[in-house]
Amino acid sequence: MNIENILSDFNSQFQNIQNKQQLEELKINFLGKKAPINELFAKLKNLDVEEKKSLGAKINETRNFIAQKIDEQKNFFENLELNQKLSGEKIDISEPVRPQNIGLIHPINRVMFEIEQIFSSQGYEFAQGPEIEDDFHNFTALNMPADHPARQMQDTFYLENSELLLRTHTSNTQIRKMLNSQPPLRVCALGRVFRRDSDQTHTPMFHQFEGFVVEEAINMGHLKATIENFLEDFFEVKNLELRFRPSFFPFTEPSAEVDINYSIENGKIKIGKGDKFMEILGCGMIHRNVLNNCKIDPDKFQGFAFGIGIERLAMLKYGITDLRMFFENDIRFLQHYGFKTKEF
Repeated sequence: MNIENILSDFNSQFQNIQNKQQLEELKINFLGKKAPINELFAKLKNLDVEEKKSLGAKINETRNFIAQKIDEQKNFFENLELNQKLSGEKIDISEPVRPQNIGLIHPINRVMFEIEQIFSSQGYEFAQGPEIEDDFHNFTALNMPADHPARQMQDTFYLENSELLLRTHTSNTQIRKMLNSQPPLRVCALGRVFRRDSDQTHTPMFHQFEGFVVEEAINMGHLKATIENFLEDFFEVKNLELRFRPSFFPFTEPSAEVDINYSIENGKIKIGKGDKFMEILGCGMIHRNVLNNCKIDPDKFQGFAFGIGIERLAMLKYGITDLRMFFENDIRFLQHYGFKTKEF
């Protein structure tokens, strides 16, 4: 078959094409591996240079013509298909807009975000520890051996047939960080903790924030300044009055409970005003036994640590009266106390 016959045959079949499937079959017949035009290419090797050049140009011209016609017809079929689809999917703009429920940020997440903002700006690193912990990292390393009475202060969930437990505080993160790092350290830990307790001010699971520093020449003055700056930034008040009362924690010495001043106005707590005081957190200088347990020389390095419940911070700042409301999954709670994403 010569070029003229191939072109004539193509034009004849092309005029009868009705859809994309027929077009694809036509393409295979005239441009596929077994197409007659490829047979002409194979015959070029038997011709001399001038004939090969002349015939090769005509074959390419014919092939390009066929390919162009097929591409144009393909575009035609695709546009026709699209227009038919669009005409059948008209939108009735007279219908009312469907309402969209926009999610809100939970107060606990909001408080954790605020804490991260405050301490990140002061060069603190945020670390994570496991929620399922062993006895050493949760108790023993924190100066609480097996017979220590302080263990009774934290009613613990133990895993059945195991030496593991659900951590009772985020201090396990402090231990792991000190064991795996070298001072100087400025670290914060945020996370869930677990204790067997449930009433208006206690839940079996809650969130805790802990911060600690280990450096040379650290003293109680650094601890007091850190806590004061944090509480004033968080509650957005100036000249907050703090009281440090002597207390006991096995992992700090000396230890203290921190109170802040407040007043009641129109049935609501106002932090930083008035002459009443409430307990807000516990703190102290890291016990030398804890430093020794973490392979840190207590004669060279000192440190402080402090911890507070995140729910407690949220309750005081946003006027939430019952701790259990955080976990009841009542949509009305989030609608009232939640935050829009643009405020987060």
